[in-house]
Amino acid sequence: MTFVVTESCIKCKLMDCVEVCPVDCFHEGPNFLVIDPEECIDCTLCEPECPVEAIYSEEEVPAGQEQFLALNAELAKEWPVITQRGEPPADADAWRDVKDKLALLER
Repeated sequence: MTFVVTESCIKCKLMDCVEVCPVDCFHEGPNFLVIDPEECIDCTLCEPECPVEAIYSEEEVPAGQEQFLALNAELAKEWPVITQRGEPPADADAWRDVKDKLALLER
């Protein structure tokens, strides 16, 4: 089993989850993070760290967010690994509660 970053992370990218990961499975894109399903060891440490509740086990991904399973796997192959918390976007707080952000995902 793996964990998955879902839509709530888009344009928030707060990165609280990154430093608790013992296997460095997070990858960073321009305005989103993903988890590499090949590296994730299902330790559960990242899930409670996410302040926007964007991380779920693959078995608990909310309805309508299932496409993020494939999206995490795809983008983890393209984006660089991130091991330290960086600065979130300046307007991250404005995007916290916004829904339907998939079209805003930057690759």
